[in-house]
Amino acid sequence: MYASVNLVCPGCDAVNRVASARAHEETLCSRCRAELFPDASVSLDDPIRFQKHIISHDAPVLVAFWAPWCGPCRIMAEEFEEAARRLKWDLRLAKVNTDRAGEVAARHQVQAIPTMILFHRGGEIGRFQGSITAAGIARFAQDHLTAALETPFAPEALPIASPAL
Repeated sequence: MYASVNLVCPGCDAVNRVASARAHEETLCSRCRAELFPDASVSLDDPIRFQKHIISHDAPVLVAFWAPWCGPCRIMAEEFEEAARRLKWDLRLAKVNTDRAGEVAARHQVQAIPTMILFHRGGEIGRFQGSITAAGIARFAQDHLTAALETPFAPEALPIASPAL
């Protein structure tokens, strides 16, 4: 286990180095004092902000690609927020509005919505297309994280070098 982890602030995007022993406490951002483990999903419609959270945040990030006109997306929105509350200590849940951030969706080959992609240490480790319940979101994340953690980490395989820990 690492002595510290990097957590990207959902408010100001500052990277906070937090002692691993304190990583599951109510930790505040050193810059803006926002909670580093919010009870809601984080909007990542800006491509630079998206990249920072995916690459620099040491905890897994589950991203829902959606659009406001999409019926299944609207149905899943409440479930996704419930999952964000339940899973806040285990992973960050984020949303990308494909109408505002089409280039982010295209870069990750999102061809239908809603689509969820689970990222860890900068790489995709799982993908799910379609509407799903909060319990289903938790199962999806747990199954893919368990498989990913059983695979040795190879930082050279990432598109951008991971921060030194």
